[in-house]
Amino acid sequence: MPFIDPAEAVTLRSKISSDKPQLGKLFAAKSAKFHFRNAEHSLVEGLTEQGWEEFGEPLKTKTRLRKPKSHNVQFEDDVWCQLYRLGYRMLNVDENFCLPFGPNPSDKKQIDIVAVDHDSVLLVECKSSELSAKPPSYKTEFEALRVRLDGYRKAIDQTFGPGRRIKYIFATRNLRLSRESIDVQRLVDSGGFYYNDNTFDYVDSLLKSYRDAAHYQFMGLIMKGQSINKEKIVVPAIEGMMGGKTYYMFSLEPHLLLKIGFVLHRTRANESEMPTYQRLLVPSRLKGITKFIDGGGFFPNSAILNFNERDTKLEFQGQPRTKDTESRTGVLKIPNAFAIAYIIDGQHRIYGYANSKYKESNTIPVVAFKNLDPSDQLELFMQINENQKAVSPTLRITLEEDLYWNSTRLDSRMKALRSSVIRALGGDAAGPLYNKISLGEDRALLQAKPFADALLRCKLLPEARGNKFVDGTTAVSLYDAANHDHNEEMIRARAKTVGLINASYDLAEQTLGPDQDALNTYILSNRGSYAFISLIGDLHAFEAGQNTISLASSAEERIDAISKYLLVLFKALTSLGPEDAEVLTGKLGSGAEATWLRYFQSFINDKFSSYDPPELQDWRERQDKELQTQGRELGTQIERHMKTFIIAQLKALFGDNWDIEIGTIQRDCEMRAKEQIEKDYKDGLGRREIPWTDQFFIKDYKTIIEKYWTKVPDGTPGSTSFEQHFSIDVGHGFNSKSDKVKWISLFNTLRNNWAHEGTKEKGLNSKDVELLAKIHHKLGLG
Repeated sequence: MPFIDPAEAVTLRSKISSDKPQLGKLFAAKSAKFHFRNAEHSLVEGLTEQGWEEFGEPLKTKTRLRKPKSHNVQFEDDVWCQLYRLGYRMLNVDENFCLPFGPNPSDKKQIDIVAVDHDSVLLVECKSSELSAKPPSYKTEFEALRVRLDGYRKAIDQTFGPGRRIKYIFATRNLRLSRESIDVQRLVDSGGFYYNDNTFDYVDSLLKSYRDAAHYQFMGLIMKGQSINKEKIVVPAIEGMMGGKTYYMFSLEPHLLLKIGFVLHRTRANESEMPTYQRLLVPSRLKGITKFIDGGGFFPNSAILNFNERDTKLEFQGQPRTKDTESRTGVLKIPNAFAIAYIIDGQHRIYGYANSKYKESNTIPVVAFKNLDPSDQLELFMQINENQKAVSPTLRITLEEDLYWNSTRLDSRMKALRSSVIRALGGDAAGPLYNKISLGEDRALLQAKPFADALLRCKLLPEARGNKFVDGTTAVSLYDAANHDHNEEMIRARAKTVGLINASYDLAEQTLGPDQDALNTYILSNRGSYAFISLIGDLHAFEAGQNTISLASSAEERIDAISKYLLVLFKALTSLGPEDAEVLTGKLGSGAEATWLRYFQSFINDKFSSYDPPELQDWRERQDKELQTQGRELGTQIERHMKTFIIAQLKALFGDNWDIEIGTIQRDCEMRAKEQIEKDYKDGLGRREIPWTDQFFIKDYKTIIEKYWTKVPDGTPGSTSFEQHFSIDVGHGFNSKSDKVKWISLFNTLRNNWAHEGTKEKGLNSKDVELLAKIHHKLGLG
């Protein structure tokens, strides 16, 4: 007895098309962001009131109109087009595809997208939101799914013929539904697949990189572990041991490797498969490899795989070992299932065969491990690729979690913890930074580096060198240094850190929501990321120092403690004057992040004077124009005095030959003078003579002073030596010649800070000016 009425099966088939011209036209329409129509001129006014707009040149009797698709229609169209690009050529052409799952007339469910190929049927249900939002509960929906899938399978078998695999896909856009949520767990337990924004973006990147070959990785992604057929793949093989690990050597046809293999690309879509580490392929390189193979080329080196036997077991039927070797020959039986072997090395070779005429007739040599630990798998990949293309900074930051989490070195574990925090911030579907941070091969609004730099210094996590924490960095951090269970404490500290940062960004979104420009410019930007994370850590440390919060405080208590400061910051950012706005947004380069942080801190200090960190005090002094002028005047007088005194002393010591005595320095000065004359001329300032004596460097003065340290001019009453005149105690010892002229090196450093008036990031603080005043006084200048 048929499961559904045969007439209904015919109706369902009529809503699916394999007609290539029809599918091509539908693909073009669904790829567009608008609905299009041509309307009689007289109808245009009424249609524009319904959301249609005119575009292009009007036709003779009609007007061209278009209307943006709603977010839900756009999403369904985008997924339909993605499946079309993946090679599906049997797709629903009717949006009203109601699939029966039971005997009652009401036992039907609307399926948004149906995609069929020779061995599988994909049933896709789409849910979307125009803006990022938390989803409703899908408890009832997913608890009933297991029963429905059984009915769907029977209806599909009757409609399209038996033998095809059924996969239910729950696709979402802009819904913050975490993979760890109870709803998604219900979906997966029922045999469904969760297709979120990350998955959509990943498949899109696969299509760009792998083109037609993307279908294999896609099937591995959604069908992982599912049987292709019951017949195992049987190959002759050699079993051996290497590094304490069992491995097998054999050869296998590429078309089989493409199905059972899976590449662990470092993308959010594979977040449940940590560690992931592979880059996406370069399309031009893939095409070149296929051409090379079809031209008779081959690769003699082996692909390296790791079989995960968690769900499927390898079976090796070996011959007895001989006395000469620990290796043995035999027959290896490999389960014929999707994505059971991770491709550690050789993805270009394997995927190069995807569109080759030799896909089923050539064989690829393989070295296959089984059950490698994730860390061993990652380390093997890094060793193989250490001399290949450099790993990008973003990928390196992302990999640090897996590389160093269990390291014996404390500083490496802290590096892993920071990496893990960044991944959690960008990968938490319920968090405000979800999909906003570049991770692995995924590109996003924000780079990972500002987060890594900020987390290193922001005091939320302690700093370490070697196997010791840096003094003073654990006291106010979220890491309990007294807990010697490293793994437990790292997980706990990560949760606390991510919780506080997410709560702070949530507060920013809520407060700055009406002013998206301020939010996007000053908070959700790369320069803003560093400043905001650093500020969160500094405010947390300040409150911890006031004993208002401690390591035992709850997440709510922490955000409550710092929210009053953050609200002041947000208010300041929305009312920023044009001058300050220009200073911040116009600031580029390495100093920009620090400048943004100081501005953020100063906004809060203006309201809460007790919050006055030393680095803010220092920065404000370096912005003080009066202090900079005072320091510059003192420094200029000191430098002028050094030149006058030294030249006079040399003339007194050596007469007319004084310049010959310092011949090397003189030649350097003459060269500088000539270069400056040439530069001025080329800059349009004309020719002007520059005395070589105007080209002394401070280090030249120091060299001369040290060389003629104790010499006193003959026959000149009251003369003093360089030692007597230039020995100044600046608190670094006062015994050796080096101690007594240490001030010159310090002076030279300060000179670099005031020499360029526009360089406010450096400048001089009050201690610097005090030192200059002391030198000025000791030299008898005031």
